[in-house]
Amino acid sequence: MARGLVSFAQTEASLKRGVLYDVLYGFVPITEWEEKIINSPFFQRLRWIKQLSFANYIFPGAEHNRFGHTIGVMHSMDQMLRALGLAVPDHELFDVKSTSSAAMLHKSLRIAALLHDIGTFPFSHTVEYGYIRHGNDERRLPDRAKELTNSHEHLGAFIIKNTYYEGGLSQILEDYGFDIKMISKIIKGESPYAVANQLMHSDLDADRMDYLLRDSYYTGIKYGQFDRDYILANLTTFDLGRGQLGFGVRENAMRAVEDFLIARFNWYSQVIKNQGSAKFDVISSHIAEAFLNEDLIYQFHDLLTMIEERDERFFWFNDVYFINRCQEVRLQGLMDDPHTNELIEMLLYRKAPKTLHHPEFEHRIIEATGSESDREKRIKRIKAIIKEFEKVIKDHGTGKEWILADIPSKDIVFSTSREKLKKKERKGPLYLEQEPVKIVTKRAGPKLLIEVDNSIVKRLSNYVNFVPSVYCNDSAMKLFKAKGMV
Repeated sequence: MARGLVSFAQTEASLKRGVLYDVLYGFVPITEWEEKIINSPFFQRLRWIKQLSFANYIFPGAEHNRFGHTIGVMHSMDQMLRALGLAVPDHELFDVKSTSSAAMLHKSLRIAALLHDIGTFPFSHTVEYGYIRHGNDERRLPDRAKELTNSHEHLGAFIIKNTYYEGGLSQILEDYGFDIKMISKIIKGESPYAVANQLMHSDLDADRMDYLLRDSYYTGIKYGQFDRDYILANLTTFDLGRGQLGFGVRENAMRAVEDFLIARFNWYSQVIKNQGSAKFDVISSHIAEAFLNEDLIYQFHDLLTMIEERDERFFWFNDVYFINRCQEVRLQGLMDDPHTNELIEMLLYRKAPKTLHHPEFEHRIIEATGSESDREKRIKRIKAIIKEFEKVIKDHGTGKEWILADIPSKDIVFSTSREKLKKKERKGPLYLEQEPVKIVTKRAGPKLLIEVDNSIVKRLSNYVNFVPSVYCNDSAMKLFKAKGMV
């Protein structure tokens, strides 16, 4: 038993449960198989990966990790299932021998929530973006190379499906009779159960229900707070047809859900995209890509091989690994590129780059209902201005100057707009859509929140926060000022 876990046997030999103490929820009961998963080296790796990347450079309390978050998501999933009347009693949930369809769905959803981030990269999404941009490296690809996108979703699915050995997740799940492919599908939101997909992937899912409160607690910022208990108390199911259930929120809790969506919008705008910390996320992403280009960190296919062969180096693939590589590369002079070397120094010692200010670079609320070409035109103008800065560096620089652009591929939204949903090729009423929040009314039944006439989110869903940022070093800023560009 790992330190921090307490287990005890109930009256029946087949019933065992443990308990973890969580900072948000207090005591969180866990099953025998969940305890084995948590104690596996794959799950313990999450202790050493920060939930909010480099947000702690601005918010010193943001030292919490993916380990605590994933346990919180599992607990949130369990509470949502109980609120919806889809949970089985504890004597079934904790019983190894209980294999009814209802019990296995409850158990599988808890496991899916627990493992949804098992493939997380060092510093969460920041290093992952470097891997995604780099793609599969052709220099050392084995003949049996897996054609997988270099994302945490695919890495996690690979871990769940390909670890049939002592301490491996596949082995643990198989030993307890779980359908590994089904759990993987639930995590991806592709299971045959509509309500399971919605609980795992929607605007009101178990993941969001946890991280908003958890991140708010550790950063000390109040934006992520909402009335969780009231929302849970008002969750309800409805008939989707063809034997499928969906879930929504009773109409009397509509304002609580709107508060939740507004809190999420403000959270991403103020914390995730905080200019003070987001610039270090961008830097780490570019360092990771440069390391991959020079083969200085594990390639994605290396990670897959390590997972299959139970190579312990994968368990060290965490924040400490990435920072150590930055330190080693700097100390041993393994990078010839002066720009990357300066980025490493900035990241290690919290030396912030300069932010380039230009009217086109300003963060702004824009209409989501406008044509896609409007957004594309805005991005095109930004890229054209960046090229002007880059040309000045090329023509008049000394070789020390650099510029980094962070142009968002996705905007911060309150909810998908009704107009955007209508453009999708689909059949049936809009409430069949998986992502948007559903309001279940007494008279009219389920409808999307963004279809309710007195919903503020119906109006807000027509707008998004467009957050581009462009950074440079001191040398570049001096050059741009000399040329009258800033």
